[in-house]
Parts: sequence; C-alpha cells; structure tokens
Amino acid sequence: MMVAASISLVWEGVTFTEPHDYSELSTHTRTAIGAGLGVCFILGTKGILDKYEDLKVGGMDGTDARKALLVFFVMTLHSFSEGVGIGVSFGGTHGSDLGVFISASLAVHNVPEGLAIAVVLLPKGTSTLTAALWAVATSIPQPLMAVPAYLFVHHFIPIVPIGLGFAGGAMAWVAVFELLAEAIEDTDIVTTGSVASLSLATMMYIVEKIEASAKV
Repeated sequence: MMVAASISLVWEGVTFTEPHDYSELSTHTRTAIGAGLGVCFILGTKGILDKYEDLKVGGMDGTDARKALLVFFVMTLHSFSEGVGIGVSFGGTHGSDLGVFISASLAVHNVPEGLAIAVVLLPKGTSTLTAALWAVATSIPQPLMAVPAYLFVHHFIPIVPIGLGFAGGAMAWVAVFELLAEAIEDTDIVTTGSVASLSLATMMYIVEKIEASAKV
C-alpha cells in the first residue's frame, strides 16, 4: 500500500500543472530532486536512529522501535506535502472545485496509510489505541500546512512537485528496503511478492475508481 501511495505522489508531482507555476525547472526535474532528497533524509534518519539501541516506542524497543519511527517520520513528512497540495488547490486558478477533488483524493490515501502504520505496530505488541493515535498523528500536518499554503499560494506552487517527490521517494525506500525486506525474512519472497503485488494492484484500482468518481 505504501508503494502504491508513493507511485501516486510521484505521479502527482510529475503531472502537476498550475498557470502560476513560474519555476524554470520542469515538474519532472523538481519531482526527481524531491525524491532524491527524500531518500537521503531517510538514510540520514536511519543512521541516527541506529545509534540508539535502547530506543523504546509504544512498547517496542531496539530494531522494532527504530523501524516504527522511520515509518512514522515518512508518513508525517508526506502529510506536509499533501497539506501544501490541498492549500494550493483551493487557492489556485481552479478554485474550490479542484480543492474539493484534491482533498477527497488525499483523504482516500489516508485510510491505507493509517492501516500501513497499524500493520507495522500491532504485530509488535502495540495496543490498538496507541496504533490508532499514531496513525491519526501522522496526518495532522495536512491541515497545518494547508492554511499557509492557501494564504501564500503563489510562493508554495513551485515547491509542490519537490514536496510530492520528497514524500514519494522517502515512502518508497521505507516500503521496499525496510518493510518488504523484513517480510521476506519472516516468510519468503514468493509470499511477500504475491501479497505485495495484490495489495499494490488493489490500492491502485481503488484510488483510480474514487478519483474518477470525484472528477465526475
């Protein structure tokens, strides 16, 4: 599900169009730059967390705690980008109609993203309430960033593709090199590949259908 969300974020960055986007760099370039920065941020964060072997989070410690924090960081960071996207969509040329569509689309993303956090936390012994609170907390930056992005829309427009690429790159790295890698260790590559592929296809199908309905 996180891979599907990453694909959606990168695609939104690459296809981002706004008449007031005066950046000299193409959306492809800005999205790629953002993705690279996202991967670098995750690697740097992972390097720092690896130094704290006695780290404890939500009843977890050691490697489990560090992995949970990585997922929490990447989900929270990408919420900043989504919040900017919401604010820009309401303040842009297309106004409230586009804003409602973008908000609905991102709301759909929040459901599997929250589930992804729960899937990481619950098997490690974290309580249902704690997992739910973590899932909700990662989306708090959306309304916090939407307001300033709306008020200063012209300043935020050029950085939207960078933010989307940053979130997509960071999320993809964690999904592939942390979560899927652990899944292969706990099961096998066939089981992991089958479940991941089915989840990816289902998520992409659901998002596509909902976005199509929102456009109508």
